[in-house]
Amino acid sequence: MSDIHRIYYNDIGISFQWKQDIEKNKSKFQVIFRDTGFYLTIKEVENFSKFVKQAVERGCCKDCQAKQTCRSILLKTPATTVDLAVSEQELQSIADLLEGTLFQINLDQYINSLCKN
Repeated sequence: MSDIHRIYYNDIGISFQWKQDIEKNKSKFQVIFRDTGFYLTIKEVENFSKFVKQAVERGCCKDCQAKQTCRSILLKTPATTVDLAVSEQELQSIADLLEGTLFQINLDQYINSLCKN
C-alpha cells in the first residue's frame, strides 16, 4: 500500500492514484470495486458517475422481492465493451465511491491551486 495515494474508500471498493503516476504528473486514477478495477481519467470517472445515475433512474424490477441482492441492474462503464450486472445496494455503494472520489480529487486540486498562489 506504500506505492499508492488513497483517494477514497467505502464498503465496496477503493480509489487511489499510483505514486509513480503522481511523480510523472499523470492524471489517471484506479477505481476498484468487487473484483473489478478501472484505470480512469477524471473525465472517465465523471462519465462513470453519470452512468450510475442513469442506472439508478432506471432502477430495479418493480415487484422484485430480492431488490437488495438481485443483480438485475445493468451498469454501463467507461469501457465501452463492458457492462456490469449489479444489485440496487451495490449501485448505491458504487455511486458513493465515485462521488466521494470526485469530491476528493476536486478538493485536492482546489487546495493545491490555492497553495501555488
